[in-house]
Amino acid sequence: MLFGGFALQASPASADERDCEQLVQGAIREKYQSLGGKDSPLGCPTTEERTTPDGRGRFNHFQGGSIYWTPTTGAHPVWGLIRDKWAASGWEKGKLGYPLTDELTNPDNQGKRQQFEGGTYYWHPTVSRGVHAVLGRIGQLWSEYGWEDGSFGYPASDEMGALNSVEVRQLFSRGYMLSWNPGDGKVCVSECTSYMNMVRSTPWVEYTKVYKFENSDKKLIEIRPTAAGYKEPRYAGDGAFQKLWDQVWSLAPYPKGLEAQDKIDSIGKQMWCHALWAFNIPIKGRLGGDTWDLESWRPDIPWSRITSPTEVWKHKCNWDS
Repeated sequence: MLFGGFALQASPASADERDCEQLVQGAIREKYQSLGGKDSPLGCPTTEERTTPDGRGRFNHFQGGSIYWTPTTGAHPVWGLIRDKWAASGWEKGKLGYPLTDELTNPDNQGKRQQFEGGTYYWHPTVSRGVHAVLGRIGQLWSEYGWEDGSFGYPASDEMGALNSVEVRQLFSRGYMLSWNPGDGKVCVSECTSYMNMVRSTPWVEYTKVYKFENSDKKLIEIRPTAAGYKEPRYAGDGAFQKLWDQVWSLAPYPKGLEAQDKIDSIGKQMWCHALWAFNIPIKGRLGGDTWDLESWRPDIPWSRITSPTEVWKHKCNWDS
């Protein structure tokens, strides 16, 4: 348009909003510049700012990654192996949604993590076997035992379904499998999580598995004895109880919330009842069952109920009897 002899044109984007001939602006530009601009790990932008497919946010792709922004999450870069995993999982439309933080270095100074709306991706160069998300109830249980520096270590698989079951499972680097069950009416009559070590055993114990029932303080400890564990403890003499107890808890961290002495006594006596009376009765099978199930909600049990053959024959180390 001519005005007073001059041709007027729409104003171009200001020069300081263009990097490598691409438009980078607003909060995404601020984040990009704070990281070092084109000299950062992101390098030059390869797209101009675009709206995400779900309409919630905006993004720019760069040579070394992307920056995503929404009004509620802010602007955060996603790059490297975490970006690759996030992209393969559906970008912001996947389970994890938008990034809530930049990529962070873990306290061990080796692993990396990045928090998203629906969970957190973790990666370690040697123990995680790639990038894996931790989320939901499994993530909550994992955090209670110390995150990646705790009892279970780094996630070493994605969440996966169990054959012929509604259970969801995830492997961790220190040999543990953590599980979530919505309540299948079997072991978990209501929603529960559990943990067990998949790679270790002891002379008397094949595995120890701990169930935590959600929305309650109830926990169930399932012990699977070895062939020797069914018979040797009752003949081992002094110290057998302590030896068996130590083997049980060498395979799994002791459950949180059961540190009170009366809880320890109740669980210990339930275990000892099974160990003392694990006889294989013809036709009927093993007294007390093939696994020793210890229930945290049982009050302390008198020794007379454990040492008396008459009492044991009534309850068979199953305390509802």
